[in-house]
Amino acid sequence: MVNYNEDYLNEIFHALADSTRREMVHMMALKERTVSELAKPFDMSLAAISKHIKVLERANLVDRIVNGRTHICRLNAESLSQAKEWLSFYEKFWSNRFDLLENELLKAKKKEH
Repeated sequence: MVNYNEDYLNEIFHALADSTRREMVHMMALKERTVSELAKPFDMSLAAISKHIKVLERANLVDRIVNGRTHICRLNAESLSQAKEWLSFYEKFWSNRFDLLENELLKAKKKEH
C-alpha cells in the first residue's frame, strides 16, 4: 500500500464530510466559480460560505485567485486524486462483496423459477 501523510488525508476527508462542501466541489468540477456563484444555491451568508471555502483550501482542494474584489475558486483535482488513490486500495474489498452479493441474488432468482 502507498504510504500517505495521515494529516493530509484527514484534512481532505474532513473537508469532504460536509454536504455543502461536497456540492461546492461538484460545482467547481464543472468550472471555476466566484464565491458569490458558490453561495447562490445555499441559504447561508457569504461569511459562512467563506468558512466552507477556507476548509476546502486547508485541504488543498481549492485554489483561490483574487482579482480585485472578485475571488475565483478553482478545484485542485490533484488532492482529490490522492484521496481516490487511498480509497482505491479498498476497492477490491467492495468489489469482492458485490460479487458475493450478485452470486447470492442469482441463486435466489434460480430458486424462484
